Amino acid sequence: MIKKLVLVFTVFIAIYGYAQEGTASPYSFYGIGSLKFKGTVENRSMGGIGVYIDSIHVNLRNPASYATDNLSYLNDENRPVKFTVGGSHSSINLEGASESDKTSSTTFDYVALTVPMGEFGFGFGLLPYTSVGYKLESLNDDNNIENRFTGEGGLNKAFFGLGYRVAKGLSIGIDAQYNFGSVRNSTVEYLYDDGIPTQFQSRENNRSDLSGLNFNIGLSYGTLITESLELATTFTYTPESTLVSKNERSIATITTNANTGREFVNDLIDIDLEALGLLETDLVLPSKISFGLGIGKPRNWFVGGEYTLQKTSQFSNPLYSSASTSYEDASTISFGGFYIPDYNSLNNYLKRTIYRAGVRYEKTGLNLNTESIDEFGISFGVGLPLRGGLSSANVGLELGKRGTTNSNLIQENFINLQLSLSLGDIWFQKRKYN
Repeated sequence: MIKKLVLVFTVFIAIYGYAQEGTASPYSFYGIGSLKFKGTVENRSMGGIGVYIDSIHVNLRNPASYATDNLSYLNDENRPVKFTVGGSHSSINLEGASESDKTSSTTFDYVALTVPMGEFGFGFGLLPYTSVGYKLESLNDDNNIENRFTGEGGLNKAFFGLGYRVAKGLSIGIDAQYNFGSVRNSTVEYLYDDGIPTQFQSRENNRSDLSGLNFNIGLSYGTLITESLELATTFTYTPESTLVSKNERSIATITTNANTGREFVNDLIDIDLEALGLLETDLVLPSKISFGLGIGKPRNWFVGGEYTLQKTSQFSNPLYSSASTSYEDASTISFGGFYIPDYNSLNNYLKRTIYRAGVRYEKTGLNLNTESIDEFGISFGVGLPLRGGLSSANVGLELGKRGTTNSNLIQENFINLQLSLSLGDIWFQKRKYN
């Protein structure tokens, strides 16, 4: 098992170097990019809820999940080491007031490992937090290109967490998350002489290298309220934190190859951001709080809901600002669950399969031209058991939309396909002798 984990870790760390542009959304133009979902394919297939916590699946949404109850079939003496890795492909149809376009992106989403140690549990991993990836154009009154905007990069999280099982069914935990990454964008202004592009155009390049630490605190509690029904509750809190942004800006005159679009620099000037007080700035990441509640029959079915509130109105980014852009508090309401026809079926694979579904509504916190940018999604998924009963392959599908065509904005209609591998193995098992 260790060799398998080392191999998978190596492959995905290599892939991660080529997976920095994890979105094709025009809305990643704003702030530090589009916020990525923090959770596994199992979570996303249930509308994004993280209230369900068990001993064989990694739950990235709550660090209390690192220290779950031991498995009954191991005499309540142990629980497995859990490893998970996942990725997704998004296909997006962009709709404006008078035209439409299509785009897509494929991205690595997470890699994580949790290890039990008695009443404690440790978790660590890597996942993207925000993603930037856009190519936009604005037209003048003559229907010629006026400005071209491009951007790439994003913010990533490397996390290490500790969970502690206070009592049966009750766990607490904390994640320390190191944020790092860069956001790069370029704006080209096109000038014309009687409708003909001039020889030289102007380009502004910006780069921000971001880093900083934040924490996530979690609590989970589950108990049987009847002989067959279990109640589950969760709570998480992420305090406000500050990232350091080291910034660069340059202005250049360029020529553009009309056939390939390739840009050639003629003159370049580095802007003295230190004189403007923008060489190194602080970027505030807002606080976030969530509550979850669910009920179900163990190893048969579960339904639950979750509410998340993020103080996005406190977000600030001194380097980039716009009169048409503002931020308001973000919130998400999610509902979902799963069903397993017969967990112990020996001769019918479909009866052991986990069927998941969910729905969510999100206010992203971004406000453009006085229009709130909201998001809606409905999701489905299956968990395909692998040999041994502690591992599974997971497939999820989400259909939804983001934004609006009002106020000359863009509506995204998206289809997200997610794939993951969840592996479990017993590393620390007591030896027994007759």
